Amino acid sequence: MEQERVEKVHHIVVLADQGQGHINPMLQFSKRLASRGIKITVVTTLSNVKSMKAALSDSMITFESIYDDCSEGGVVGPGGFRGFLDRFQANGSKNLTKFILDKEQTEHPVKCLVYDVNISWASKITTQLSIAGAAFFTQSCATAATYYPMYCEVYEKTPLSMPNFPVMTGLPKLRFPNLPSLGSSTGRYPPIIMHILSQFDNFEKADWVLFNSFDKLEEEVVDWMKQLWNAVTIGPTLPSFYLDKRVENDNEYGFNIHKPNSNYCMEWLDNKKIGSVVYVSFGSAANLSAEQITEVVDALRQSNITFLWVVKPDEQSKLPSDFIKETSEKGLVVTWCSQLAVLAHHAVGCFVSHCGWNSTLEAISFGVPIVAMPQILDQIINAHFLGNVWVVGLIATANNGVTTSEEIYRCIREVLEGERGQEIRKNITSLKELAKEAIDTSGSSDKHIDEFITQLDPAYLRHRSNYN
Repeated sequence: MEQERVEKVHHIVVLADQGQGHINPMLQFSKRLASRGIKITVVTTLSNVKSMKAALSDSMITFESIYDDCSEGGVVGPGGFRGFLDRFQANGSKNLTKFILDKEQTEHPVKCLVYDVNISWASKITTQLSIAGAAFFTQSCATAATYYPMYCEVYEKTPLSMPNFPVMTGLPKLRFPNLPSLGSSTGRYPPIIMHILSQFDNFEKADWVLFNSFDKLEEEVVDWMKQLWNAVTIGPTLPSFYLDKRVENDNEYGFNIHKPNSNYCMEWLDNKKIGSVVYVSFGSAANLSAEQITEVVDALRQSNITFLWVVKPDEQSKLPSDFIKETSEKGLVVTWCSQLAVLAHHAVGCFVSHCGWNSTLEAISFGVPIVAMPQILDQIINAHFLGNVWVVGLIATANNGVTTSEEIYRCIREVLEGERGQEIRKNITSLKELAKEAIDTSGSSDKHIDEFITQLDPAYLRHRSNYN
């Protein structure tokens, strides 16, 4: 009877936002919870549900659409990104509320809503329905610490006295280019930044704030945040196959914006020497200017570097017409790949990255040094930590937002062959071990996940051995 009671109360709904960088960490957290015997329903837009169901057909997770973005054009529908957000809120909040209410008298009533902090209306549902709420922040703890004073300034709140973190000293000014518009600017910050800052409303109302990080990676910042919120690190949220191997059949994220050409990439890498390949990728969201792509082209073309470069379909036209053929003996250009499999491959010795948080955590977890070319917002913060705090990579200097081919080539060579490269490899190998330790049995993140579940129902602790 007690076992039945535990299963009954443990139904957690996970509300995922748009974008690969948001969805995949929440999916991985969902898999961790499901592997512990908890019923999980991931709710999101119809287009996301279709993609996840196709990739995770044998998953223990249930997927539910709360908004049909397919028939209404998604983010390119009427009103653009602003229109999409308004429709998602109007339809999504109504349908999610109905879904949770419909489960009240079933065997699996919803105990908790885990929601992406960028979905500003989510915390209102937890209050309205009197269920627990966990805000999920898909970026680094340092990013939250950087945004918070901006939030306090805009909304005229008094921030907690913030210590002068040595790790934040010298942080460059954040850049805001190429972000979707949410209307005309009327204040200091554009509307899209105001939208980002609204996530702290969700923080303040949440029972937990979950971070895709681990304690020993951002220790000073985590300790400070715990004075403000019930902050909990539960990362790195990589598939279990690459870390602790405790979650069965978990070797991929489960969501890709493009179809990866994985087999071809792996066969190509198999024929390369250990640590000889430079992997170049700027993520799913960043769009490089034609000028910046030309500089990357020149850096790769004029060197003897063996490279694997992901150039998304909508950026292929920015490549010189003869580049792929001209460099075919030493390089491979693909539209998409399994970044996990690539970074885990012994041939990869360096990662030229935009420093999105998922890419940053993946590089750390696989022990691959980074050449940082951040483009916007949190990428600037991540690059600062990679180059100046953890010293696991080099920051390629940009002038007026563009990094020259000479600077890119210099950084790659220093990482692969220079004295600093030796220090960088030593440091990132140490962080790799700490990342694995955090998520492994009785590691800090593993304990935090258990504590999160136990706070929902203390009976879980007595049955935990059934799921390990």
